[in-house]
Amino acid sequence: MHMADALVSPIVAGTMYAASLGAAGYSIHKVRQEDDQKKIPLMGVMGAFVFAAQMINFTIPGTGSSGHLCGGMMLSALLGPWAGFLSMIGVLLIQCLFFADGGLLALGCNIWNMAFYGCFVGALLIWRPIMKNGASRVKIILASVIGCIVTLQLGAFSVVLETLASGITELPFKVFVSAMQPIHLAIGLVEGLITAAVLLFVYEARPELLWGVDEKKESKLSFGATLGILGGIAVVVGGGLSLLASSLPDGLEWAIGRVAGVEELESAGTGVYEAAENAQGALSFLPDYAFKGSESALGTTVSGIVGAVIVLGVLVGAAFLFRFFRNKRAGRT
Repeated sequence: MHMADALVSPIVAGTMYAASLGAAGYSIHKVRQEDDQKKIPLMGVMGAFVFAAQMINFTIPGTGSSGHLCGGMMLSALLGPWAGFLSMIGVLLIQCLFFADGGLLALGCNIWNMAFYGCFVGALLIWRPIMKNGASRVKIILASVIGCIVTLQLGAFSVVLETLASGITELPFKVFVSAMQPIHLAIGLVEGLITAAVLLFVYEARPELLWGVDEKKESKLSFGATLGILGGIAVVVGGGLSLLASSLPDGLEWAIGRVAGVEELESAGTGVYEAAENAQGALSFLPDYAFKGSESALGTTVSGIVGAVIVLGVLVGAAFLFRFFRNKRAGRT
């Protein structure tokens, strides 16, 4: 559901950048207040995991479309809404800058649509109430499925509103929304099941890692072993299973194709659009997760592994930069 620059006007893009930056600033403040050093490696590993998982587009049977994991619900269930949101920003930023996935002008929209709802609505309004009296396998599955469906519906509807506010006449509101919502309902269901599977593994391996859950259940694996397994899965998924991704258009491209007759709209190509395109072109060394000018499968493998490593490094580096552990360090001093 990564929006391209052609789908948003500069005014809408600027507004969504401001909204996303505001939410990011508040999240940094909240994570610093939490002062939980264990979240630093968990943010890095789970950010890498989500990056790799997003490379796998799964086919939605009978539609001619595909979908991929967004990851906000998964991250917030483990990290909480604030650290989860910051981790999603790291994933989307690296995808945009180095892999040309989603427009640079539209990055604020993509952060809001794919991260804000999954992390804040998913964690605070769905995950936390369901886990209020303790976790269980049934509760985890229920929260994951409901959370992913609801937050993806909100994200898809935001895309429609952003194109409407941008004056994209090729995508009339009623027709576009009638295409976007049903396909993302199906995608949300699949994402919910994938999210549930990952969270059930964590529940069995290291239950105290689940956010907002005061669980007395005995851990089966150490913290390091749990992170090692999740990191290993990220490498396997990004470097190997990504080669099996569906080639069908994703939900957004499919909906645009149904309404406008083409999967991608053309931007004005001047001014801010041209500047954003040039900047992104200069930075993206593996555009569309492939070597430039090559269709080699090795490009996908390299993209999955390199991207996951970069996301891990960026998120861990950001945790130190913003001093998420400042209070404990000051106490030792």
